Amino acid sequence: MSRGISSMDRTMAAIRHEQPDRVPAFLNLTMHGAKALGVPLKRYFSDPELVCKGQLLMLERFGADSCTAFTYSSAEHEAFGGHTYFYEDGPPNSGRPIIENIEDIDHLKEPDIDSTRSLMVTIEATRLLKDRLGEEVPILGLIISPFSLPVMQMGFDRYFELMYKDRSRFDALMRLNTDFEVELANRQLEAGATAIVYFDPVSSTTIIPREKFLETGFKVAERCISRIKGPTAIHFASGRFLGIADKVAELNVIGVGVGVEEDLAEIKRKIGDRLTIIGNLNGVEMPSWSEEDVDINVKEAIEKAAPGGGFILSDNHGEIPYQVPDKVLHDIMSAVERYGRYSGT
Repeated sequence: MSRGISSMDRTMAAIRHEQPDRVPAFLNLTMHGAKALGVPLKRYFSDPELVCKGQLLMLERFGADSCTAFTYSSAEHEAFGGHTYFYEDGPPNSGRPIIENIEDIDHLKEPDIDSTRSLMVTIEATRLLKDRLGEEVPILGLIISPFSLPVMQMGFDRYFELMYKDRSRFDALMRLNTDFEVELANRQLEAGATAIVYFDPVSSTTIIPREKFLETGFKVAERCISRIKGPTAIHFASGRFLGIADKVAELNVIGVGVGVEEDLAEIKRKIGDRLTIIGNLNGVEMPSWSEEDVDINVKEAIEKAAPGGGFILSDNHGEIPYQVPDKVLHDIMSAVERYGRYSGT
């Protein structure tokens, strides 16, 4: 392949387990656009034009292989009537749960996406990015899995009580959340998203055992992903997944986002012939990385997971922290150029 291929072609080759000119690199910069534009995060996330402008600026500045109109997870909490807390230098957090008693599930209604401004910002920004980028660069959409969304809706403790003690209401909440998330995913695809990231931290074996995943999160993922009308990748938000990797490979997904607590070489051996591996640079440590740190981490990831294709270099969590300096991001892309070239290209 030519060195001049597009980011889309490079990424698609990797997904087909072919070796493009170099390893694709996804820098998930949801907040750096606001920083570059000198705009507070709350204002940035409220304006699709700003989100689009910020993403285009990130592509130009760093030369990574994807962009996203995703803003913040709590936008989905807002759709159900929840509140979001904004910060100057980090991702927004969801406020008080909307389900204070498990019985509240009986009266919960599916939200109207069109009347949820924060979700429409993402949809409108996706459309703007598609108009500007066409088929040159993958545009990533994102949904919180129906199985993980209740952490915001009702809090961890109440959710685990529901999961283990009230299967009828658990199933009802999963049906409601699935209908909502499927619509949100498909609206992003209709607006121009190339693929959807199915963000599912609660399914990680960091949080629940394999047996519980098989009877809950796995079945929810099967039902939800089967209704999404485009390519989907699953992401466990830094959580461990090797203990369920065999079942994840059975889902209708093209790739999996992996964390730093599991070895890329072992992941490659286990599922590398079936799924594209996406990861796993340490976002927590990244703000303080030196150029040497970048070299060591990028080189190690590429050596372990890139041979034969099927690998996209990215961070481990799906969002690069606001505090990561531009120099580190430039150094990452420079290291990808040095170590990520496939032979013969």
